[in-house]
Amino acid sequence: MARFTDTDGGDDRPGLDDLEPVVELLEPLDEAEDDDDEDDYPDDATEEDVDLVVALYREDGQPVAVALGVELANDLDELIAQLRRLPGDGGAVGLVSIASEFFVLVRVRGKHVQVLLSDELAANDWPIARDVADFLGSELPDDDEDAGPIGDLDIFADVGLPDFELEALCEEDEDSDAVVERIVKKLKFTPQYRKVVQVSFGL
Repeated sequence: MARFTDTDGGDDRPGLDDLEPVVELLEPLDEAEDDDDEDDYPDDATEEDVDLVVALYREDGQPVAVALGVELANDLDELIAQLRRLPGDGGAVGLVSIASEFFVLVRVRGKHVQVLLSDELAANDWPIARDVADFLGSELPDDDEDAGPIGDLDIFADVGLPDFELEALCEEDEDSDAVVERIVKKLKFTPQYRKVVQVSFGL
């Protein structure tokens, strides 16, 4: 039987050092997927887009309203973190209104977090609305859908604002910051809230 020998005593087959690792071949694909996700994510709301970012809470039974940084209007997780730091007797509420188009309500009581987005179509165009949809596990709506609010409509049911009434407010054909003020009135924070939004947001 013939034998094939290497007259130089070497082996010209590719060695392990000459082979590209599979993971390196896959990395460009992964990066492309990440780029697609980033391209699909809405641009941040600018300072001009943000109507208001306000927190409400009660300290020793007294209503308190404070302005929060406008950067929180683009980051639900950080908004929740900031609300947790407030010394509220029973937690704190965050109110965000963007471009007079939609609002986000967040209520934080310890580890319990409730969120409401007044118009789910906003999740296609604005970061904090997208964050709320992700938080709730909701799919993004089609732009031509007749969308409405998503989230915890009973967020204030225990303090005098039932879910059906809050849903009706979300569907009002009115600027979102005006609707937020009507909600604030139901929560009995109007004087404190009005002072904050006038000084900090010029409303």
